[in-house]
Amino acid sequence: MAIIEEINLQSTDVTTAAAAPVQKKILSVEDDAFLRDLLAQKFAGQNFSMLYAQNGEDAIEIAQKELPDLILLDVILPTMTGFETLEKIRAIDSISSTPVVFLSNLGQQSDLDKAQELGAKEFIVKANHSLEEIIAKVKFHLGIV
Repeated sequence: MAIIEEINLQSTDVTTAAAAPVQKKILSVEDDAFLRDLLAQKFAGQNFSMLYAQNGEDAIEIAQKELPDLILLDVILPTMTGFETLEKIRAIDSISSTPVVFLSNLGQQSDLDKAQELGAKEFIVKANHSLEEIIAKVKFHLGIV
């Protein structure tokens, strides 16, 4: 009898968990603490779980461990560029298909071309978009309307 009760409790827990909205994990790779904090504030309450890395090496390690639904990646980072980081991400099976959106102050055509060549979903120039527009673009790439 006790075993049946345990199974029923587990079954109830699974049903409850399935009914709850699924939080999407976003890994923000940004070495600017001010912008990182600003993004955290804006994404708060949007049903996102935010992860943070300050450089490409940490981003790869966190992405492999946490399997984010999307990566926001700056181009200029300590230790390796965002482009180098994306190249390494694409070579790791467990995270190779993770959508990546570049979020950078760079915006030369060569940067946009390189991002596209590496398979980035989009290249957002920070200075040209409000935080609300950035959130809307992230939601779009995650399939959230």
